Amino acid sequence: MQMAIRRLLPVERSVDMRGKPAVLISTISILAVLVTGCGSSAPQPSSTQASGGPLEVDVVKVTTQTLATVQAIPGELLPYEAVAVYPKVTGFVKSIAVDRGSRIRQGELLAVLEAPELASQRAEAESKLAAAESDLASAQAKLSSEQGTYERLAVAAKTPGVVAPNDLAVAQQAAEAERANVAARDGGVKAAQSARSAVAEIEGYLRITAPFDGIVTERNVHPGALVGPAGGPGASTPMLRIETVARLRLVVPIPEGDVADVPSGASIKFTVPAYPTETFQAPVARISRAIDVSTRTMPVELEVANNTGRLTAGTFCAVQWPVHRSYPTHFVPSGAVTSNQERTFVIAVRAGKAEWVDVKTGATVGSSVEVFGGLNDQDEVVLRGTDAIRPGATLSAHMVAMAK
Repeated sequence: MQMAIRRLLPVERSVDMRGKPAVLISTISILAVLVTGCGSSAPQPSSTQASGGPLEVDVVKVTTQTLATVQAIPGELLPYEAVAVYPKVTGFVKSIAVDRGSRIRQGELLAVLEAPELASQRAEAESKLAAAESDLASAQAKLSSEQGTYERLAVAAKTPGVVAPNDLAVAQQAAEAERANVAARDGGVKAAQSARSAVAEIEGYLRITAPFDGIVTERNVHPGALVGPAGGPGASTPMLRIETVARLRLVVPIPEGDVADVPSGASIKFTVPAYPTETFQAPVARISRAIDVSTRTMPVELEVANNTGRLTAGTFCAVQWPVHRSYPTHFVPSGAVTSNQERTFVIAVRAGKAEWVDVKTGATVGSSVEVFGGLNDQDEVVLRGTDAIRPGATLSAHMVAMAK
């Protein structure tokens, strides 16, 4: 409009004194037309609003149906088994036979450690065992001697006056004492054998084997590195990480509003980004039956067979989760639900008046949304809800069909 005015001003200056009043009148008329034209684009209140009549609104009827739909829920593929491998004893890596990506079998040798102090512990244990066995042999020999002495005296004592009764009692007590000594020495031998076995078992820990079939997903050490049990010296990181790849867990967080009818054993479809045109299936294998308080969801696991290794642990999936209700619920158009800072509601038209009805939303089916609240089967709700329609406002309702 300003540019139009500027175009008119030069015309005004180009006329002579006799024509100037006429040009001024013409300019004023054009300006009036421009101002009127610009103001005509502003929205004008409807005749019903201006006169204080009822507000015209489109309404739809609340529908009732038993929910049976499929929702896309994000899930994550996890390894069926996963372990961080730490050695049971502290030592130095002598050799390591696998690397990242190596496929392994249960019991397969992964690495060998060396710990020089274990050799001295084994020598000490064997020395103590030999000493204990020597003491046992000496005690057994002495027991045999004392027992023989007692038996001979017992035979001689049958002849009256040959052996004094006190000598026979002393010989018997000496034999009993040696018998107890032999038992003690035998216990010492067993303890020494256990100590030697313990050292041998610890030495066995120097050979690290695979706990299950899988694949090495991480290797953090090389020959010569100091390693040890978790929390001990040399244990800043695990030596290896191993995961099962032939079986995977697909963990799906089900919203708490949909946990009532989880289809146990049902086959569920899902897709992964690596194969966008392919659909996979897996059965529901495990249901946690507990809500995660931080996310308000219940983890459900699908067991995924992955013998070919096409699927990768850690992948996010789009799961086509079936949602069912065993009872009918109400549905309204998505646009009928509105919210403000205090509440979520729909606007019902009752006796020609607007009434705010608080609702909670559930599943979405097409352009409709499931709602729970104080609605009835025959209620009519405003198609496009807004808090500008205040409770108690007089409405003129025009029924429209609910979009599919």
